[in-house]
Amino acid sequence: MTRALTFKIRSTRFDEDYTPADNSRLTTNFANLARGPNRKQNLRSALQMIDNRFNALVPWDNPGFDRYGIELDIISVDLDMDGTGQAFPAIEMLQVTILDRPTGTRLEGIVGNNFSSYVRDYDFSVVLPAYNEDRAGFSIPDDFGELHGKVFKTFVSSSAYSAHFRTQPVICLSVSHNTIYRRIANRHPVLGYEYRPDKTSLTEQYFAKMGLQVRYFMPSDSVAPLAFYFRGDILNDYTNLELIGTIATMETFQKIYRPEIYNANSAAGEAYQPSLENPDHSLTRIVYDREERNRLAVEQGRFAEKHFIKHHHARLLEWSAKDAA
Repeated sequence: MTRALTFKIRSTRFDEDYTPADNSRLTTNFANLARGPNRKQNLRSALQMIDNRFNALVPWDNPGFDRYGIELDIISVDLDMDGTGQAFPAIEMLQVTILDRPTGTRLEGIVGNNFSSYVRDYDFSVVLPAYNEDRAGFSIPDDFGELHGKVFKTFVSSSAYSAHFRTQPVICLSVSHNTIYRRIANRHPVLGYEYRPDKTSLTEQYFAKMGLQVRYFMPSDSVAPLAFYFRGDILNDYTNLELIGTIATMETFQKIYRPEIYNANSAAGEAYQPSLENPDHSLTRIVYDREERNRLAVEQGRFAEKHFIKHHHARLLEWSAKDAA
């Protein structure tokens, strides 16, 4: 019997004093905001935007639109493959906590939200370019994303996960810029109007191997739908406040990272195709280095290849064949 994977969970507060750890994945979007001369103002402004958006979506018993505050923690998941204690930084997500200021009560929100992974960098920035280098058209390997998916599913099913988190993760991402989304009649009181894509994206396929399905919703006063990846039933497994915590957090980050889509000056209509070339958008004045992120993705993919894929090659093959879910 092969030794089971061991997961260790660390938590780091994401506030205006946050500084990325040495072993943090630097293409993580929140780590990108926390570097450079504007780091503190970046963080302060982003957190204020999140608070404002949350309160705007909770008008009940909130006459001053300032009742609630959002606290964020970076959840780092280290993976020990061989029991030596030398762990690989496998996953980073965000945990939302909702502060009810009048009572001082803290409500546990959703874990997931943002999602970062060295192995995903490896798949998209190393495996895919190499696989398509000499091909006439773009294609993906048959086993693309399978290892990453098995690691994620094993983590979510682990005792480490259940000991720390009450609900299943929800990951909230941008829509794909090469897909058309059409609004349907379904409207959720918090998530808003539902949209459906005209085709399946590579991201959808990749996250499906992680055991996640996806639905697209555009919340009230938003300008573009968000992609919600989840397990179970997103409409019934979470409270309104939990869902609003994720919307406020991730819509704010998307306004910073993808202003062409999420800070556009006109809202998506019944048929919508996002564009990163859209000139009709506003900037948040929060500094985000998109070029650095793309460059680091390749470097970090190579790091995963050396320190995880190749270093644990035999062990990964054995585990994947026998023990993975």
